Amino acid sequence: MEAIAKLNNYPTSPRKMRLLADLIRGMKVEKALAILEHNPKHPAVPLRKLVVSAISNWKQKNEGADESALVVKTIFVDGARVIKRMRPAPQGRGYRVRKRSNHVTVIVDAVSIGAPRAEVAEVVAEEVKPAKAAATKKAKTKKD
Repeated sequence: MEAIAKLNNYPTSPRKMRLLADLIRGMKVEKALAILEHNPKHPAVPLRKLVVSAISNWKQKNEGADESALVVKTIFVDGARVIKRMRPAPQGRGYRVRKRSNHVTVIVDAVSIGAPRAEVAEVVAEEVKPAKAAATKKAKTKKD
């Protein structure tokens, strides 16, 4: 049984957060936490807290279950609100500054201990297939 944790409106750009999310996608939770703990990027701290929160959510659902087989099944970063500011520029102009923020969603799930990483990739790929099919369908309708 999977567990979800969300982080909303974190004030860093989605692109910076996605770099870290791509690092831990599909990994065992223990290894992901170790990587985030020693990563110098500033979004690593809240992302680590989010993974810990997902683990505790999973513990609440599955009392007495072994957490050593937990894997970061899905993690995605979406754009959130953008605060718009003006910066003084030469000759009386003003440049726009877009202060971005993001939403992060982490889903952890238990995988059997002997399962290879390829099996985890298959589980993740099954979730992505409907999204890819919808995207290709939209692309085909736009061409017509």
